[in-house]
Amino acid sequence: MSATIKYLLDEEQMPRSWYNIQADLPEPLPPTLHPGTGEPIGPADLEPLFPMALIEQEVSTERYIDIPEPVRDIYRSWRPSPLYRARGLEARLDTPARIYYKYEGVSPAGSHKVNTSVPQAFYSKEAGIKRIATETGAGQWGSAMAYAGALFDLVIKVYMVKVSFNQKPYRRAMMETFGAECVASPSMDTEAGRAILAETPDTTGSLGIAISEAVEDAVGRDDTKYALGSVLNHVLLHQTIIGMESELQMEMADDYPDIIIGCTGGGSNFAGIAFPFIGKQLGGGSKVEVLAIEPRACPTLTRGEYAYDFGDTAHLTPLVKMHTLGSTFVPLGFHAGGLRYHGMAPLVSHLQELGLMKSRAYDQLECFEAAVLFARTEGIIPAPEASHAIKGGIDEALRCKQEGTSRSILINLSGHGHFDMQAYTDYFGGKLKDGIYDEKELAMALSGLPSVG
Repeated sequence: MSATIKYLLDEEQMPRSWYNIQADLPEPLPPTLHPGTGEPIGPADLEPLFPMALIEQEVSTERYIDIPEPVRDIYRSWRPSPLYRARGLEARLDTPARIYYKYEGVSPAGSHKVNTSVPQAFYSKEAGIKRIATETGAGQWGSAMAYAGALFDLVIKVYMVKVSFNQKPYRRAMMETFGAECVASPSMDTEAGRAILAETPDTTGSLGIAISEAVEDAVGRDDTKYALGSVLNHVLLHQTIIGMESELQMEMADDYPDIIIGCTGGGSNFAGIAFPFIGKQLGGGSKVEVLAIEPRACPTLTRGEYAYDFGDTAHLTPLVKMHTLGSTFVPLGFHAGGLRYHGMAPLVSHLQELGLMKSRAYDQLECFEAAVLFARTEGIIPAPEASHAIKGGIDEALRCKQEGTSRSILINLSGHGHFDMQAYTDYFGGKLKDGIYDEKELAMALSGLPSVG
C-alpha cells in the first residue's frame, strides 16, 4: 500500500482517522526501555499508567487509526479548525511569500491540546477509570484535560509548574471552572514534590518535576491513570488531525506548503501540523521544508543530546531516546511555559536525526515582537508558545523577500494568548528579559544521562 496519505472525510470535511507516521518511517523508532533492566518494555509495563487502548496506539505501526465516533461528535464543536491566509501580515512584510496559519485557538480550551485530551478521557472512561492525574506547564494542557474530564465525568488532578501557576492565575481558574483540582508543582502532595521542596524550596518547578508528581499519584491509586499532553506517540497521533485538515484546506486554496512551521516544547502541535505532510513526502509526494522553533532558553533540539533519558525528574518513567537537556535540567521561568521541557518527543527527535526536519531557537523578546506584529495585522493575540512559530514564519517570509521567491508558508498557530496578557503587559512595560541557561547546570544535567548499552 502506498504511503501517500489518502484519507476519507465525511460531509463535514473532518478526517475519520488519525495518521500514524510510524507506518512510514524509513528507520523504526528506537525502542522504549525499562529503566531497571534496560530491555525494551512491553504493554504490561505501561498498564499502571495508561488504559490499554492508548498503549496499543503507542506501539502501533498501522498507518491509520479510526477516531471513535463519540470523540468525533465532540470534535465537531470546533473542528475543522480554520485555515487563514495572513494577507495583513504579508502586506506589512511586503513579501512575495504566501503565509497561511492553521488556528487551533478556537477549541474550548483555546489550544490544540483538546485534540488529545478528549480521546484520552474517552478511552479512560471506556476502561472504567474514575480519576486522572496529569501535569501542565503554561496551563493549556491542564485546561484541556479539565474540560475533557468534565465531559466524561472524570476526577482530574493537575500538577501545574509553579512559575506558571503564579504567572497565569486565569488558566488555573479555568481548570477549576471545569471541575479539576490544580496545585502548584512541586507540591507537598507527593514524595517527589516534598523531596524537591526540601532541597530547593524556592524552585520555579519544571515539567519534569510535575510529571514525576503526576506519575507517582497515578501509580499509587487503583482508580487513577496518568495522562500526558505531549511527547508520547499516541498524543502526537491524535494531533495529526491538524495537518490532515490543513492538507484538504490547502487544496481548497489551490496551494500546497513549501515550508511548514510549528513551535516545539514536547512536540505535539508541531507533529500535528507536520507529520501528515512528511508522510506524504515519504510516499513520493511533494517535498516540504519542515522547521521546528524552540526557545533559546530551553534549546532541546538545537542544543540537547540525542540519547536515552528519563521523561521526568524523579526517574519514575521508562527510558526513551530523544533530544534531551538532561532530566534534572530546570529551565528559566520564561513566559512560554509550555515549551519549558527538558526533552523532545522521540518521534520528532527521530525525524530530525533522519534529516526530515530542521530546528531553530529564538529569544523571548523577539518572539513577543513577532506576536505583537501578528496581532496588529491579523487580529489574533497568540499564546507565547505559538509566537515562536510566528517568528519563524516571519523570518522565512523575509527570506523569500530577500531572495525574490514566492513560496507558501504554513504555520500552526497552536493557541490564543487571552490568558497570557500579563506576559504582554510585562513586555510592553520593559519587564521581560531574554535569558540563557547556565552552561555549567546544563553540563551537569547532561552528565547524569543514564548509561544504556
